Amino acid sequence: MKAICRYLKRNHVVSLCTMSSDELWCASCFYLFDMESMGLILMSEPHTRHGKQALVNPQVAGTISAQTKNIALIQGIQYTGQLHLLSGEDEQNAREKYVQRFPVARLTSAPLWRLSFDEIKMTDNKLGFGKKFYWLRDNA
Repeated sequence: MKAICRYLKRNHVVSLCTMSSDELWCASCFYLFDMESMGLILMSEPHTRHGKQALVNPQVAGTISAQTKNIALIQGIQYTGQLHLLSGEDEQNAREKYVQRFPVARLTSAPLWRLSFDEIKMTDNKLGFGKKFYWLRDNA
């Protein structure tokens, strides 16, 4: 759990894959890691392709990874989760934290979303080739 949280705190771009009916779509979004809820806060308009799909089907999957050419340094996360548009007090509290992490976000009023992880698999070759860590939400 410590290794997963440390990695999520150090990074800031998530690959987000959504689906509705028979259509898949992926997007990259800046995120703020929220350890308390074991999830991410994202900023995106609901009229985007991934936003429209998440409003219909909140189930998502994706990755978080840095780019390295050295196989011994590969680290990354694969996940599944639920993506929901925030509103009210939840949105206000999340926005305060999000703009602290990304000050340029003050210039937009785009809505915020919470990605709640259901499952995480982390690979960390820095600890040995193919070293894996797993996390599963209790109610997943």
